[in-house]
Amino acid sequence: MRVSKIIVPVLLFATVFSLVMVLNAAGQSTQNKAKQKPEAKAQERIAIPPEVKAVIQEGMASRQGRQDISIDPFHFLFLPARENFHGIYFMKIKNGDLDFAPVAAEAPIIEKKEVPVKKGPQEIAVPQEAPNLQARFNVFLQFNRLEEGAEPQVAKEVWVPATIQVPEAGFDSEKAEIYTVGYPMPAGRYLLALAVASLDLQKIGVGYIEFSLPDPAQFTKALETTPIFFIKELEQMDAPETHTALHKGYFTYSILKVVPNLEKAFGAGDNLDIFFFIFGPQPNAQQQYEIEVEYEVKQGEEMGIRWSPQTYNNPLVSQPLPLKQTVNIKSEEGDRTETRDLPPGNYTLVINILDKTSGNSVSKSVDFEMK
Repeated sequence: MRVSKIIVPVLLFATVFSLVMVLNAAGQSTQNKAKQKPEAKAQERIAIPPEVKAVIQEGMASRQGRQDISIDPFHFLFLPARENFHGIYFMKIKNGDLDFAPVAAEAPIIEKKEVPVKKGPQEIAVPQEAPNLQARFNVFLQFNRLEEGAEPQVAKEVWVPATIQVPEAGFDSEKAEIYTVGYPMPAGRYLLALAVASLDLQKIGVGYIEFSLPDPAQFTKALETTPIFFIKELEQMDAPETHTALHKGYFTYSILKVVPNLEKAFGAGDNLDIFFFIFGPQPNAQQQYEIEVEYEVKQGEEMGIRWSPQTYNNPLVSQPLPLKQTVNIKSEEGDRTETRDLPPGNYTLVINILDKTSGNSVSKSVDFEMK
């Protein structure tokens, strides 16, 4: 089920409201922390086995880890969470390295049905679904805090048991599939070590990705956004996930299941379906937001599409933009306008954001391709 741009902010209002309260209090909180005495840090349970830790440490300096299992962390997004930021980490893992094996076939279900031609109930075998392949393995996340002039310090360890099933038909052992895992962390600079290991820890693959999560205090006097990305599919789940999980081809955020368009490629009839969060807008006297956003598509300096300005009362934006342009046509019969699909080529989406309450503004741009 595709969730509309109006429904999405409503569904996530509690998350957004909590984050806004955190942002509004960020400046005061930062000052108060300086006055407080440091508290003893609670001892956290170690989640990564020593064998895996050793492999992570081997490649940390060069950012080149062992590749018994081919793993390539290649992308990072973040979105607001209640007290931290929800980071989404993308990686490619080669199918053939995960030891996929056929799932034990289930016996056909025997149902008794009345058959009009014959007397009495007859036993009929109901065919089962096509066979699947399954892989079971472990994913380990080691978040290392980066400080200028210091060695990376372990900030958090996470263990993610994974079970993945795929159809046997069309399975390609040489293909690297996209997986995601999400985890909330506070502001700071990090080096994330992502390790994928067989259950017996005999095969281990490690990749590294550096990322930064912003300090909420910096958004009290200026506008900024989370990374802006395009969506292929967006569905509502029954409830948020309560544990960290590995997902194939999508990620989850609150009660949403999101398939992003990482290729940033579109065809005729598609929408530019964008998703992002705006930091820093101020509520008006009625405690409402007044955010205006202008969207334009350009090819170099040439204007391709300009949509009417959109207004939002919520800093979480999910906006479909139809890739149609209006063309003026002159002919002997007279001038006329015609709506056409955006022609193939490389384009830039320009986003101009204005907070009407504070007067602050920010501009963003995202490149994309029309096939």
